[in-house]
Amino acid sequence: MNVCPPDFRRLVHGALYTGARYGELCRLIVGDFNASNGTVFIAISKSGKSRHIVMTDEAQEFFTSITAGRSSDELMFVRDVVERRKRLGVAGGWGASDQTRFMVLACKAGKVAKASFHELRHTYASGLVNAGLPMAYVAAQLGHTDTRMTEKHYGHLAPTALAEAVRKLAPKLGLGEAIKVVPLKITGA
Repeated sequence: MNVCPPDFRRLVHGALYTGARYGELCRLIVGDFNASNGTVFIAISKSGKSRHIVMTDEAQEFFTSITAGRSSDELMFVRDVVERRKRLGVAGGWGASDQTRFMVLACKAGKVAKASFHELRHTYASGLVNAGLPMAYVAAQLGHTDTRMTEKHYGHLAPTALAEAVRKLAPKLGLGEAIKVVPLKITGA
């Protein structure tokens, strides 16, 4: 991310903090961020349904910083410099495939494997699953109509996340007796 130009870096942050699709991020306006309840409103999604994405404190701080002092009807993510020849797009906004070139350049400059912008969405979702968030909640955050797609793409992460969540969150009952076995020390081997 450090090698990305500032305008693209903001867009990458938005993707990693929300898991929103590229097109969803490009359509966001400043008024879609609700600081009082810590959500971003996606009015139009791939499924045609709207949704509210609940954000972490860190994500809320980011969205607060990029929306401060701006009009509620402005595009949230804008290009610092827009050079369009024949393609049409919203003035100052990100075009249909603008992210592709920036991702290629960022991966090359950062000396990391080639990645698509959509993989930022996968990173977000994987993080939620690995943290032990139920699949239904992950699906809701991503805008999936049910858990089938979420389980298809991220279900392989759930067993590890489940085991870690149970070990961390299950109540301690204190029913075990004190262990009376002392391990042997092997000497002279």
